[in-house]
Amino acid sequence: MNFLDPYYSFSGDSVSFTRSQSSRFAKQVADDFNPIHDVDAKRFCVPGDLLFAVLIKRLGLSPNMDFTFSGMVGDGVDIHFSESETGAIRLVDEKGKDYLRASYSGKPNHDESVLGEVIRNYVRFSGHNFPHVLKPLMAEHNVMINIDRPLVIYESMSLSLDHANIGGSEIEHTGATMNVIGKRGNVSLTFQFLVDGEPVGTGEKKMVLSGLREYDESVMDQMVEKYDERKRLQVDL
Repeated sequence: MNFLDPYYSFSGDSVSFTRSQSSRFAKQVADDFNPIHDVDAKRFCVPGDLLFAVLIKRLGLSPNMDFTFSGMVGDGVDIHFSESETGAIRLVDEKGKDYLRASYSGKPNHDESVLGEVIRNYVRFSGHNFPHVLKPLMAEHNVMINIDRPLVIYESMSLSLDHANIGGSEIEHTGATMNVIGKRGNVSLTFQFLVDGEPVGTGEKKMVLSGLREYDESVMDQMVEKYDERKRLQVDL
């Protein structure tokens, strides 16, 4: 049994995610307590990192991979894998709507132990973007998200590895930048893969922050405190 199996369901040639499966993945695997992944969230969506994980399980890990997120998946939506002969794959619903596109090249690694390790390490790194990285970044640019309707959109992610046989690897954060345009913030987070302390590849995650307003330290502290409290109480588990 693969460790991802409890977090999605197969039916024929399609895959779907319930609210419970998505919420447990966010909290148990990614350590991500964003309310948008709660089972009772009005604006619920499946974690982008769960879509990434399912694709990695299917494709394997290739030295060069690019992922573009184009839509938020709701619970119970049947998603199909649409593959081309040019090293690309799309996750689409029955109407052909795109949710995630991926391109890849190089010799892939299908070793489940390596894939599981890379998935766990990456989604936990990704799940910790707030507040560890985003809060100081927003403070630096004197902007913050709307705490009543926080909207942080996962836009894309890319990997560039020396090779795909990176068993025993760790992920290290290497930088973060934000470009603010009006009420929108384009964020880039960079990281590297290490094996025995030596770099074996790099990656970049891009996000969009919407509805920005002037930074207020006390308000952000309240938001972080509420987020940390959710983690302490293990909300929704």
